[in-house]
Amino acid sequence: MKFKFDKKYLYWGITGFLALAGAILFYYILFHRSNFMGGLDKFITIAMPIIDGFVLAYLFTPVLNVIEKKLIKPLYKKAGITITPKVKKRMRACSILATLVVVLLVLYELFALILPEVIRSIQSIIFQFPIYVNNLSNWALLMLKDNPDLEATVDSLINQYSAKMMEYVNTNLLPHINEVLKTVSLSVIGVFKALWNLVIGFIISVYLLGSKEKFAGQAKKIVYAVFDREAGNEIVSNFRFIHSTFIGFIGGKIVDSIIIGIICFFCTSIIGTPYSILVSVIIGVTNIIPFFGPWIGGIPSALLVLMVDPKQALYFGILIIFIQQFDGNILGPKILGDSTGLSGFWVIFSITIFGGLFGVLGMIVGVPIFAVFYAGVKSLVNRVLHKKNLPTDLSPYMTVGRIEESMAFTEYVPPVRKKSSGRTKTASAKSNTKGGGSVESQEEK
Repeated sequence: MKFKFDKKYLYWGITGFLALAGAILFYYILFHRSNFMGGLDKFITIAMPIIDGFVLAYLFTPVLNVIEKKLIKPLYKKAGITITPKVKKRMRACSILATLVVVLLVLYELFALILPEVIRSIQSIIFQFPIYVNNLSNWALLMLKDNPDLEATVDSLINQYSAKMMEYVNTNLLPHINEVLKTVSLSVIGVFKALWNLVIGFIISVYLLGSKEKFAGQAKKIVYAVFDREAGNEIVSNFRFIHSTFIGFIGGKIVDSIIIGIICFFCTSIIGTPYSILVSVIIGVTNIIPFFGPWIGGIPSALLVLMVDPKQALYFGILIIFIQQFDGNILGPKILGDSTGLSGFWVIFSITIFGGLFGVLGMIVGVPIFAVFYAGVKSLVNRVLHKKNLPTDLSPYMTVGRIEESMAFTEYVPPVRKKSSGRTKTASAKSNTKGGGSVESQEEK
Protein backbone atom coordinates (compact mmCIF):
# COMPACT_ATOMS: atom_id res chain seq x y z
CA MET A 1 0.00 0.00 0.00
CA LYS A 2 1.45 3.33 -1.03
CA PHE A 3 1.48 6.06 1.58
CA LYS A 4 -0.17 9.27 0.44
CA PHE A 5 1.34 12.45 1.85
CA ASP A 6 -1.12 15.10 3.02
CA LYS A 7 0.09 18.66 3.57
CA LYS A 8 -2.46 19.39 6.27
CA TYR A 9 -0.65 16.99 8.64
CA LEU A 10 2.56 18.91 8.03
CA TYR A 11 0.80 22.20 8.81
CA TRP A 12 -0.70 20.70 11.97
CA GLY A 13 2.71 19.48 13.04
CA ILE A 14 4.34 22.86 12.44
CA THR A 15 1.50 24.61 14.29
CA GLY A 16 1.81 22.24 17.26
CA PHE A 17 5.59 22.64 17.34
CA LEU A 18 5.34 26.44 17.27
CA ALA A 19 2.69 26.40 20.02
CA LEU A 20 4.87 24.15 22.20
CA ALA A 21 7.97 26.28 21.52
CA GLY A 22 6.02 29.44 22.38
CA ALA A 23 4.79 27.89 25.64
CA ILE A 24 8.34 26.86 26.60
CA LEU A 25 9.65 30.33 25.73
CA PHE A 26 6.89 31.99 27.78
CA TYR A 27 7.69 29.73 30.76
CA TYR A 28 11.40 30.51 30.49
CA ILE A 29 10.79 34.27 30.29
CA LEU A 30 8.35 34.15 33.20
CA PHE A 31 10.42 32.08 35.64
CA HIS A 32 13.97 32.77 34.40
CA ARG A 33 13.59 36.45 33.61
CA SER A 34 17.03 37.44 34.91
CA ASN A 35 18.82 34.97 32.61
CA PHE A 36 16.66 36.00 29.66
CA MET A 37 17.25 39.72 30.23
CA GLY A 38 20.98 39.09 30.69
CA GLY A 39 21.14 37.28 27.37
CA LEU A 40 19.07 39.99 25.70
CA ASP A 41 21.38 42.72 27.07
CA LYS A 42 24.43 40.82 25.83
CA PHE A 43 22.91 40.45 22.38
CA ILE A 44 22.00 44.17 22.23
CA THR A 45 25.55 45.09 23.33
CA ILE A 46 27.04 42.97 20.55
CA ALA A 47 24.59 44.25 17.93
CA MET A 48 24.80 47.91 18.98
CA PRO A 49 26.94 49.03 15.98
CA ILE A 50 24.36 47.50 13.62
CA ILE A 51 21.51 49.14 15.57
CA ASP A 52 23.32 52.48 15.37
CA GLY A 53 23.76 51.96 11.64
CA PHE A 54 20.05 51.31 11.11
CA VAL A 55 19.09 54.35 13.21
CA LEU A 56 21.51 56.65 11.36
CA ALA A 57 20.41 55.34 7.98
CA TYR A 58 16.77 55.87 8.95
CA LEU A 59 17.48 59.46 10.00
CA PHE A 60 19.57 60.19 6.90
CA THR A 61 17.00 58.76 4.47
CA PRO A 62 14.75 61.88 4.21
CA VAL A 63 17.80 64.07 3.46
CA LEU A 64 19.05 61.54 0.90
CA ASN A 65 15.65 61.39 -0.84
CA VAL A 66 15.43 65.17 -1.14
CA ILE A 67 18.96 65.52 -2.50
CA GLU A 68 18.53 62.65 -4.97
CA LYS A 69 15.08 63.67 -6.28
CA LYS A 70 15.45 67.45 -6.21
CA LEU A 71 19.12 67.92 -7.07
CA ILE A 72 21.01 64.93 -8.50
CA LYS A 73 18.32 63.46 -10.74
CA PRO A 74 17.38 66.81 -12.41
CA LEU A 75 21.07 67.46 -13.09
CA TYR A 76 21.43 64.12 -14.86
CA LYS A 77 18.25 64.77 -16.88
CA LYS A 78 19.45 68.24 -17.93
CA ALA A 79 22.73 66.71 -19.07
CA GLY A 80 20.75 64.31 -21.28
CA ILE A 81 22.11 61.19 -19.58
CA THR A 82 19.94 58.07 -19.90
CA ILE A 83 19.02 56.62 -16.50
CA THR A 84 20.44 53.08 -16.63
CA PRO A 85 21.13 50.79 -13.63
CA LYS A 86 24.79 51.86 -13.65
CA VAL A 87 23.77 55.52 -13.76
CA LYS A 88 21.37 54.92 -10.85
CA LYS A 89 24.26 53.54 -8.79
CA ARG A 90 26.34 56.62 -9.60
CA MET A 91 23.42 58.87 -8.69
CA ARG A 92 22.99 57.05 -5.39
CA ALA A 93 26.71 57.32 -4.63
CA CYS A 94 26.64 61.08 -5.35
CA SER A 95 23.50 61.47 -3.23
CA ILE A 96 25.04 59.59 -0.29
CA LEU A 97 28.20 61.67 -0.51
CA ALA A 98 26.20 64.91 -0.63
CA THR A 99 24.03 63.76 2.30
CA LEU A 100 27.06 62.99 4.47
CA VAL A 101 28.68 66.31 3.55
CA VAL A 102 25.49 68.24 4.44
CA VAL A 103 25.05 66.41 7.75
CA LEU A 104 28.69 66.79 8.77
CA LEU A 105 28.75 70.48 7.80
CA VAL A 106 25.58 71.18 9.80
CA LEU A 107 26.98 69.35 12.84
CA TYR A 108 30.34 71.10 12.50
CA GLU A 109 28.80 74.56 12.25
CA LEU A 110 26.45 73.79 15.11
CA PHE A 111 29.22 72.62 17.40
CA ALA A 112 31.62 75.34 16.23
CA LEU A 113 29.12 78.07 17.13
CA ILE A 114 27.64 76.61 20.29
CA LEU A 115 30.19 74.26 21.88
CA PRO A 116 32.91 76.88 22.68
CA GLU A 117 30.34 79.18 24.32
CA VAL A 118 28.86 76.31 26.29
CA ILE A 119 32.33 75.24 27.50
CA ARG A 120 33.16 78.83 28.52
CA SER A 121 29.86 79.11 30.37
CA ILE A 122 30.47 75.86 32.26
CA GLN A 123 34.01 76.93 33.17
CA SER A 124 32.71 80.28 34.40
CA ILE A 125 30.07 78.56 36.51
CA ILE A 126 32.67 76.26 38.07
CA PHE A 127 35.12 79.08 38.87
CA GLN A 128 32.49 81.50 40.16
CA PHE A 129 30.29 78.95 41.92
CA PRO A 130 31.33 80.07 45.46
CA ILE A 131 30.46 83.68 44.54
CA TYR A 132 27.08 82.62 43.19
CA VAL A 133 26.33 80.62 46.34
CA ASN A 134 27.30 83.62 48.47
CA ASN A 135 25.07 85.93 46.41
CA LEU A 136 22.18 83.49 46.71
CA SER A 137 22.70 83.20 50.47
CA ASN A 138 22.78 86.98 50.89
CA TRP A 139 19.63 87.33 48.81
CA ALA A 140 17.86 84.67 50.85
CA LEU A 141 18.91 86.28 54.14
CA LEU A 142 17.70 89.65 52.90
CA MET A 143 14.34 88.14 51.96
CA LEU A 144 14.04 86.42 55.36
CA LYS A 145 15.17 89.41 57.39
CA ASP A 146 11.66 90.80 57.74
CA ASN A 147 10.20 87.37 58.66
CA PRO A 148 11.85 86.11 61.88
CA ASP A 149 9.66 83.01 62.18
CA LEU A 150 10.35 81.93 58.61
CA GLU A 151 14.05 82.66 59.08
CA ALA A 152 14.18 80.45 62.18
CA THR A 153 12.39 77.62 60.35
CA VAL A 154 14.72 77.81 57.34
CA ASP A 155 17.77 77.97 59.62
CA SER A 156 16.66 74.87 61.52
CA LEU A 157 16.03 73.00 58.25
CA ILE A 158 19.47 73.95 56.95
CA ASN A 159 21.14 72.78 60.16
CA GLN A 160 19.17 69.53 60.16
CA TYR A 161 19.86 68.60 56.55
CA SER A 162 23.48 69.75 56.65
CA ALA A 163 24.04 67.38 59.57
CA LYS A 164 22.40 64.56 57.60
CA MET A 165 24.53 65.40 54.58
CA MET A 166 27.75 65.26 56.61
CA GLU A 167 26.63 61.96 58.12
CA TYR A 168 25.95 60.56 54.64
CA VAL A 169 29.36 61.71 53.38
CA ASN A 170 31.19 60.20 56.36
CA THR A 171 29.31 56.90 56.58
CA ASN A 172 28.38 56.13 52.96
CA LEU A 173 30.34 58.16 50.44
CA LEU A 174 33.89 58.16 51.81
CA PRO A 175 34.06 54.41 52.68
CA HIS A 176 32.89 53.58 49.14
CA ILE A 177 35.02 56.12 47.30
CA ASN A 178 36.85 53.32 45.45
CA GLU A 179 33.57 52.01 44.08
CA VAL A 180 32.63 55.55 43.00
CA LEU A 181 35.93 55.92 41.14
CA LYS A 182 35.41 52.51 39.54
CA THR A 183 31.92 53.52 38.40
CA VAL A 184 33.24 56.79 36.95
CA SER A 185 36.02 54.92 35.13
CA LEU A 186 33.54 52.43 33.68
CA SER A 187 31.32 55.32 32.60
CA VAL A 188 34.24 56.95 30.74
CA ILE A 189 35.05 53.62 29.07
CA GLY A 190 31.36 53.24 28.18
CA VAL A 191 31.36 56.67 26.52
CA PHE A 192 34.38 55.78 24.36
CA LYS A 193 32.81 52.43 23.49
CA ALA A 194 29.57 54.16 22.50
CA LEU A 195 31.53 56.56 20.26
CA TRP A 196 33.33 53.63 18.64
CA ASN A 197 30.00 51.87 18.03
CA LEU A 198 28.70 55.10 16.52
CA VAL A 199 31.65 55.25 14.10
CA ILE A 200 31.06 51.65 13.01
CA GLY A 201 27.34 52.38 12.74
CA PHE A 202 28.09 55.39 10.54
CA ILE A 203 29.98 53.13 8.13
CA ILE A 204 27.16 50.56 8.18
CA SER A 205 24.60 53.30 7.47
CA VAL A 206 26.40 54.14 4.22
CA TYR A 207 25.94 50.57 2.97
CA LEU A 208 22.30 50.58 4.10
CA LEU A 209 21.61 53.84 2.26
CA GLY A 210 23.23 52.47 -0.89
CA SER A 211 20.87 49.48 -1.03
CA LYS A 212 17.82 50.64 0.91
CA GLU A 213 15.38 49.75 -1.90
CA LYS A 214 16.93 46.27 -2.16
CA PHE A 215 16.57 45.63 1.59
CA ALA A 216 12.99 46.93 1.54
CA GLY A 217 12.18 44.68 -1.43
CA GLN A 218 13.67 41.64 0.33
CA ALA A 219 11.59 42.34 3.43
CA LYS A 220 8.39 42.62 1.36
CA LYS A 221 9.29 39.42 -0.50
CA ILE A 222 9.55 37.55 2.81
CA VAL A 223 6.23 39.00 4.00
CA TYR A 224 4.35 37.91 0.89
CA ALA A 225 6.04 34.49 1.01
CA VAL A 226 4.99 33.83 4.61
CA PHE A 227 1.49 35.41 4.56
CA ASP A 228 -1.32 35.43 2.04
CA ARG A 229 -1.92 38.36 -0.27
CA GLU A 230 -4.41 40.28 1.90
CA ALA A 231 -2.37 39.83 5.07
CA GLY A 232 0.78 40.84 3.21
CA ASN A 233 -0.89 44.00 1.92
CA GLU A 234 -2.05 44.78 5.45
CA ILE A 235 1.45 44.32 6.93
CA VAL A 236 3.11 46.46 4.25
CA SER A 237 0.48 49.18 4.74
CA ASN A 238 0.99 49.07 8.51
CA PHE A 239 4.74 49.45 8.15
CA ARG A 240 4.23 52.46 5.89
CA PHE A 241 2.00 53.98 8.57
CA ILE A 242 4.63 53.28 11.25
CA HIS A 243 7.29 54.93 9.09
CA SER A 244 5.21 58.03 8.42
CA THR A 245 4.30 58.35 12.12
CA PHE A 246 7.88 58.03 13.34
CA ILE A 247 9.55 60.19 10.72
CA GLY A 248 6.81 62.82 10.94
CA PHE A 249 6.94 63.08 14.71
CA ILE A 250 10.70 62.82 15.30
CA GLY A 251 11.66 65.02 12.33
CA GLY A 252 9.05 67.63 13.21
CA LYS A 253 10.05 67.59 16.88
CA ILE A 254 13.72 68.15 16.00
CA VAL A 255 12.84 71.14 13.77
CA ASP A 256 10.49 72.49 16.45
CA SER A 257 13.17 72.20 19.16
CA ILE A 258 15.79 73.97 17.02
CA ILE A 259 13.38 76.87 16.41
CA ILE A 260 12.53 77.06 20.13
CA GLY A 261 16.24 77.11 21.02
CA ILE A 262 16.89 79.96 18.56
CA ILE A 263 13.90 81.96 19.85
CA CYS A 264 15.07 81.42 23.43
CA PHE A 265 18.59 82.63 22.55
CA PHE A 266 17.36 85.85 20.92
CA CYS A 267 14.94 86.63 23.76
CA THR A 268 17.45 85.90 26.53
CA SER A 269 20.07 88.01 24.75
CA ILE A 270 17.62 90.93 24.60
CA ILE A 271 16.66 90.80 28.31
CA GLY A 272 20.26 90.13 29.38
CA THR A 273 19.91 86.64 30.87
CA PRO A 274 23.24 85.23 32.13
CA TYR A 275 24.63 82.31 30.12
CA SER A 276 22.05 82.81 27.40
CA ILE A 277 23.65 80.31 24.97
CA LEU A 278 23.93 77.58 27.61
CA VAL A 279 20.33 77.90 28.83
CA SER A 280 19.06 78.13 25.23
CA VAL A 281 20.84 74.89 24.34
CA ILE A 282 19.33 73.22 27.42
CA ILE A 283 15.85 74.48 26.54
CA GLY A 284 16.18 73.42 22.89
CA VAL A 285 17.55 69.93 23.61
CA THR A 286 15.05 69.07 26.34
CA ASN A 287 12.18 70.38 24.21
CA ILE A 288 12.53 67.19 22.12
CA ILE A 289 10.86 65.37 25.04
CA PRO A 290 7.11 65.97 24.67
CA PHE A 291 5.11 67.59 27.48
CA PHE A 292 7.71 67.21 30.26
CA GLY A 293 10.65 68.57 28.23
CA PRO A 294 10.04 72.28 28.97
CA TRP A 295 9.97 71.56 32.72
CA ILE A 296 13.03 69.30 32.58
CA GLY A 297 15.05 72.04 30.86
CA GLY A 298 13.40 75.13 32.34
CA ILE A 299 13.74 74.35 36.07
CA PRO A 300 17.55 73.74 36.16
CA SER A 301 18.10 76.69 33.81
CA ALA A 302 16.05 78.95 36.09
CA LEU A 303 18.04 77.74 39.14
CA LEU A 304 21.28 78.48 37.28
CA VAL A 305 20.13 82.01 36.49
CA LEU A 306 18.85 82.40 40.06
CA MET A 307 22.35 81.84 41.47
CA VAL A 308 23.69 84.69 39.32
CA ASP A 309 20.83 87.19 39.40
CA PRO A 310 17.48 86.47 41.14
CA LYS A 311 15.71 89.27 39.25
CA GLN A 312 16.83 87.83 35.90
CA ALA A 313 15.59 84.42 37.06
CA LEU A 314 12.09 85.91 37.42
CA TYR A 315 12.26 87.41 33.92
CA PHE A 316 13.60 84.13 32.56
CA GLY A 317 10.77 82.13 34.14
CA ILE A 318 8.15 84.41 32.60
CA LEU A 319 9.91 84.21 29.23
CA ILE A 320 9.98 80.40 29.29
CA ILE A 321 6.25 80.28 30.09
CA PHE A 322 5.50 82.51 27.08
CA ILE A 323 7.81 80.51 24.79
CA GLN A 324 6.28 77.19 25.78
CA GLN A 325 2.75 78.55 25.34
CA PHE A 326 3.75 79.73 21.87
CA ASP A 327 5.25 76.32 21.11
CA GLY A 328 2.33 74.32 22.45
CA ASN A 329 -0.46 76.37 20.85
CA ILE A 330 1.02 77.80 17.64
CA LEU A 331 4.42 76.47 16.52
CA GLY A 332 4.08 72.81 17.54
CA PRO A 333 0.68 72.24 15.87
CA LYS A 334 1.90 73.99 12.69
CA ILE A 335 4.98 71.76 12.38
CA LEU A 336 3.76 68.47 13.83
CA GLY A 337 0.08 68.77 12.94
CA ASP A 338 -1.79 65.64 14.03
CA SER A 339 1.13 63.29 13.36
CA THR A 340 0.30 61.02 16.30
CA GLY A 341 -3.47 61.33 16.67
CA LEU A 342 -3.19 61.08 20.47
CA SER A 343 -4.97 63.22 23.02
CA GLY A 344 -3.14 64.95 25.84
CA PHE A 345 -3.88 62.17 28.32
CA TRP A 346 -2.42 59.45 26.10
CA VAL A 347 0.68 61.57 25.45
CA ILE A 348 1.29 61.87 29.20
CA PHE A 349 0.51 58.16 29.65
CA SER A 350 2.98 57.06 26.97
CA ILE A 351 5.76 59.35 28.20
CA THR A 352 5.31 58.14 31.79
CA ILE A 353 5.29 54.43 30.93
CA PHE A 354 8.08 54.41 28.33
CA GLY A 355 10.16 56.91 30.34
CA GLY A 356 9.96 54.63 33.37
CA LEU A 357 10.95 51.60 31.29
CA PHE A 358 13.65 53.04 29.01
CA GLY A 359 14.64 56.42 30.50
CA VAL A 360 15.13 59.52 28.38
CA LEU A 361 15.11 57.56 25.10
CA GLY A 362 11.75 56.09 26.07
CA MET A 363 10.37 59.57 26.75
CA ILE A 364 11.40 60.67 23.24
CA VAL A 365 10.17 57.68 21.22
CA GLY A 366 7.37 56.63 23.57
CA VAL A 367 4.77 58.89 21.93
CA PRO A 368 5.16 57.58 18.33
CA ILE A 369 5.41 53.97 19.57
CA PHE A 370 2.20 54.29 21.56
CA ALA A 371 0.57 56.15 18.64
CA VAL A 372 1.23 53.11 16.44
CA PHE A 373 -0.16 50.77 19.11
CA TYR A 374 -3.19 53.04 19.59
CA ALA A 375 -3.88 53.13 15.85
CA GLY A 376 -3.58 49.32 15.65
CA VAL A 377 -6.07 48.78 18.47
CA LYS A 378 -8.41 51.35 16.93
CA SER A 379 -8.23 49.64 13.53
CA LEU A 380 -8.93 46.22 15.10
CA VAL A 381 -11.92 47.54 17.07
CA ASN A 382 -13.37 49.27 14.01
CA ARG A 383 -12.96 46.11 11.96
CA VAL A 384 -14.85 44.02 14.54
CA LEU A 385 -17.60 46.65 14.80
CA HIS A 386 -17.92 46.73 11.02
CA LYS A 387 -18.42 42.96 10.94
CA LYS A 388 -21.21 43.36 13.52
CA ASN A 389 -22.84 46.11 11.40
CA LEU A 390 -22.25 48.68 14.15
CA PRO A 391 -21.06 52.26 13.56
CA THR A 392 -17.40 53.03 14.02
CA ASP A 393 -17.86 56.69 14.98
CA LEU A 394 -17.33 57.51 18.65
CA SER A 395 -20.23 59.92 19.15
CA PRO A 396 -23.09 57.31 19.30
CA TYR A 397 -21.29 55.36 22.04
CA MET A 398 -20.78 58.36 24.32
CA THR A 399 -24.43 58.43 25.44
CA VAL A 400 -25.57 54.87 24.65
CA GLY A 401 -27.42 52.95 27.31
CA ARG A 402 -28.10 49.83 25.30
CA ILE A 403 -28.25 48.61 21.70
CA GLU A 404 -31.52 47.05 20.62
CA GLU A 405 -31.88 44.01 18.36
CA SER A 406 -32.70 46.38 15.51
CA MET A 407 -29.27 47.99 16.03
CA ALA A 408 -30.96 51.15 17.32
CA PHE A 409 -29.02 53.04 19.98
CA THR A 410 -30.95 53.91 23.13
CA GLU A 411 -29.54 56.72 25.24
CA TYR A 412 -28.89 56.13 28.90
CA VAL A 413 -31.35 57.88 31.24
CA PRO A 414 -30.31 58.02 34.92
CA PRO A 415 -33.01 56.62 37.26
CA VAL A 416 -34.92 59.22 39.27
CA ARG A 417 -35.01 58.39 42.96
CA LYS A 418 -38.17 59.61 44.69
CA LYS A 419 -37.96 60.65 48.30
CA SER A 420 -40.43 58.53 50.28
CA SER A 421 -42.02 59.66 53.56
CA GLY A 422 -41.99 57.71 56.79
CA ARG A 423 -45.55 56.51 56.26
CA THR A 424 -44.70 55.14 52.82
CA LYS A 425 -41.74 53.18 54.20
CA THR A 426 -43.96 51.75 56.95
CA ALA A 427 -46.64 50.80 54.47
CA SER A 428 -44.21 49.08 52.18
CA ALA A 429 -42.69 47.27 55.12
CA LYS A 430 -46.09 46.05 56.23
CA SER A 431 -46.94 44.88 52.76
CA ASN A 432 -43.80 42.73 52.70
CA THR A 433 -44.77 40.74 55.77
CA LYS A 434 -46.35 37.31 55.50
CA GLY A 435 -50.04 36.96 56.23
CA GLY A 436 -50.64 40.72 56.18
CA GLY A 437 -49.42 41.14 59.78
CA SER A 438 -47.46 44.16 60.88
CA VAL A 439 -43.71 44.29 61.35
CA GLU A 440 -44.10 44.86 65.06
CA SER A 441 -46.30 41.79 65.49
CA GLN A 442 -43.85 39.60 63.61
CA GLU A 443 -40.94 40.89 65.67
CA GLU A 444 -42.87 40.03 68.84
CA LYS A 445 -43.44 36.52 67.53
